[in-house]
Amino acid sequence: MKREIPLYTLDGVRDADVSTHPFTTEDGLGLSMLRFRRAESQDVVLLIPGLTQSSDMYIMPEHRNLVSYLLDNGFGDVWTLDSRLSNRHPYNQGMHRYSLDDVAHWDNAAAVETIRRSIGPDRRLHVIAHCLGAVSFLMSVFGGAVNGITSVVANSVALTPNLPTYSAAKISFEPELFEYVLGFEYMDPRWGDAPRFTRPWLAAKVISAMHRECDVSACHILSHLWGAGWPAMYRHENLLEVTHRRLGDLCGGSGMNYYRHVRKMYLAGRAVKYDPKDERHEELPNDYLGNAASVTTPILLTTGDANKVFGDSNEICYRKLEKMAPGRHEFRILPGYGHLDPFIGEHADMDVFPHLLDFIKRQAG
Repeated sequence: MKREIPLYTLDGVRDADVSTHPFTTEDGLGLSMLRFRRAESQDVVLLIPGLTQSSDMYIMPEHRNLVSYLLDNGFGDVWTLDSRLSNRHPYNQGMHRYSLDDVAHWDNAAAVETIRRSIGPDRRLHVIAHCLGAVSFLMSVFGGAVNGITSVVANSVALTPNLPTYSAAKISFEPELFEYVLGFEYMDPRWGDAPRFTRPWLAAKVISAMHRECDVSACHILSHLWGAGWPAMYRHENLLEVTHRRLGDLCGGSGMNYYRHVRKMYLAGRAVKYDPKDERHEELPNDYLGNAASVTTPILLTTGDANKVFGDSNEICYRKLEKMAPGRHEFRILPGYGHLDPFIGEHADMDVFPHLLDFIKRQAG
């Protein structure tokens, strides 16, 4: 099927100097960031996508995207991170044993260091992050791997991942089912485009048989991968149809081990280290909320009121943080939105982005 919008296009951002900034992690992965620069700015913004997404969720050409919105509202230097979670890199297209500790300890720290080499130590750095990008970045901040962050916006989930009952049931056995029984190295929303009668094509057909809400196979698989809904990740009515049709490009495949880490956090009720015996991450805490009272970076926790992926996770996180550091952090519900549509929705620039802008402007002073 011919793409209506080119893969990895930069056409969504106009009138900015765009540059690519590669960097290497301590464990030997090559990652990258995009920088969109329109003017000198004392306040720099880093945008972090969730697992299986990429910089593309912030630069979509079919609607006014977050990078353009920030540039137009006085934040002239915006970066987007493609970590090992991103579908712009190949690391999820195979069986692996990466955890969110790897992202927190190595990816985010190297990314912030790379930005600081370009902007210097004195400019304020704000972060807007989504899904497991938000979880892993807050693990970096609360675990001491990253410092010097002026503010963080964490959408959908932060340090207390909570799951709907149906999702909790799936995550209890599906990582092992897909890897060890069915023999899939990863799950991919583009399975529906695989050659007929191959295992991925057949898997897509089975999943689609349980999802009659639309005729887009990638939408069905994403709902199965992430959440408890028909659809799960967004409300259909919030998306342009062209966005709906290209979900397989916006949200790539994923290996199963991140799900195991989320499962462990869900059972613990908070962000915890995947393997406390892993000496590579001995600098990180076993409990990322253990030192929360001493973390002075203000956080805005956001969630759609129709979030069928992580439910009330951010409300739970806000209540915990409020007890530890009263008045430091904020919580906001986004009416009419789900998990991912606060960024990829047609009218997110009117309904969602002003809340994020207001918060980081207040932190910028």
